Amino acid sequence: MNQICKVLIVDDEILVRQGIKYVLDWEREGFQIVGEAANGQEALNSLQTLQPHIIITDIVMPVMDGEELTRLVKRDYPATEVIVLSSFSEFHYVRSTFQNGVADYILKPKLEAGSLLQVLQKTRERIPGLGASAAGVQPEAAPQRLDALLSRMISGYRLQPEGEEFVKQQLPQDCFSFLGWETGRTGPAGVTGADSNAATAGADNADNDADALAAITAAVTGELERSVPGLMQCIIPGGEPNAALMLVNLQEEQWPALLRAVNKLAQALAGQEPELRLTLSRAFGSLSGVAAVYQESVLKLRQYRFFLPDQVLLVHDELPQREAQLPKFNLTQFTEQLKRQQLEEAFGDLHQHVDALSRQYDGDVFQFKSFLGNIIFNVTNQFSHLGELEEGKYGLFRAIDEAGSADEAVQVLDHFLARVMELTSSAALTPGSNANMTKLLQYMEEHYAEPLSLTELARHFHFNPSYLSSLFTTYNQEGFKEHLNTIRTGKAAELLRAGEAPISEISSMVGYGDHSYFCKVFKKYTGLSPSGYRRQHYGQE
Repeated sequence: MNQICKVLIVDDEILVRQGIKYVLDWEREGFQIVGEAANGQEALNSLQTLQPHIIITDIVMPVMDGEELTRLVKRDYPATEVIVLSSFSEFHYVRSTFQNGVADYILKPKLEAGSLLQVLQKTRERIPGLGASAAGVQPEAAPQRLDALLSRMISGYRLQPEGEEFVKQQLPQDCFSFLGWETGRTGPAGVTGADSNAATAGADNADNDADALAAITAAVTGELERSVPGLMQCIIPGGEPNAALMLVNLQEEQWPALLRAVNKLAQALAGQEPELRLTLSRAFGSLSGVAAVYQESVLKLRQYRFFLPDQVLLVHDELPQREAQLPKFNLTQFTEQLKRQQLEEAFGDLHQHVDALSRQYDGDVFQFKSFLGNIIFNVTNQFSHLGELEEGKYGLFRAIDEAGSADEAVQVLDHFLARVMELTSSAALTPGSNANMTKLLQYMEEHYAEPLSLTELARHFHFNPSYLSSLFTTYNQEGFKEHLNTIRTGKAAELLRAGEAPISEISSMVGYGDHSYFCKVFKKYTGLSPSGYRRQHYGQE
């Protein structure tokens, strides 16, 4: 029988990873999914342990993208083949990965069983010792495995009758639940892998994490066997490198014993592994509900973990009482307070709202992070004359996006707001910076929608245009035109978030006569087109 071909899936979207895992009967076709990762760094750190023959990777991902992952894999693991996933809009990135030795690519809109299998088989032919078709032999069908069958059931796939019967025989008792555990992040945050020493450190950390996870798994299985006699347990394959998921099967009357055992494990292991976190889903009485419980309980508990990072054990039926629904943050009032330099009041109200948001553990993680990023965007625009804020905002956006918990994300915002307070206090004490410049900036805030020019502004305030230009550069670290664009794009962003005015009219409402020029400027200052910005931020006030 030919050696089975091992595959690692890398994509930051869990639904894409799930779709790839269950679009094929992998083992029947001679492949085995040995793991998955949410970004290139996670994948890189797991390579030495998993040793996949093929990596299927997305291009656009946080922390480390697919292009950088491909380069490092082909440098350090040249025998490993890489297949790239992309959309049509990312095709220019795909071309660059071919220069680093990528084997093939698959367009996401065309991701279906036939095309994926064809690309996989063609890629397998490139690997010495795995070319089944080259030898004229098809891989033998793998025997049924409980973990592989359960993995398919979790994603909602119906098994063949013989598969269903096999699972029922292996798990005959009347109560089921999912128990999961994770050891924290794999690898040091911020390591890009470009430096060989950093990559080695990441690999060492991955080995340590794998050893820790194996030790915890042994402790969990051993304790459950001792505390709940007759309990059946099966580890679900294909999880993230630093996490494990188990399906347990027991008698319904043994449920209290399982709760006691899991609580005991949490207390005993937390002292040895401070970053260890466990989750226990709700109980259910039939395997027909396994997919629904996975979606409604397991995945929800993982999402709640973002807001409840300090709770070692999350049990579905013992979650904290939900907070009352919060009203939307008054962004208009907040912006007016910033304009009036009422920073203590503005930031005080903001802190209260963010603190309440972070306690809404059943809230949407993406919306929470978007709200924090939106606040940083607005504050930076309001104080655009402080060059340090403008230069650092994209790093802050990235830090919030990569935050593993609400606390981490809020810390990024808190440090930013504290720095704003420091910088504005220093600026207020600068001799000569608060008289004429304050009047000029206020005038621009009030007349931004008019066809303003440096010459007209100088005439209005009886300044020499050259002097006015140098004054702007000295105190704002940007010129008149750049500052006017900052004000106008900020106002345009407010209108786009409000979602009332058509985009075609917003350009003239904020002072741009040419709509195409407005779109170009807006994208330069925000990183998004007006339509893209509205889609991302609509309803986030």
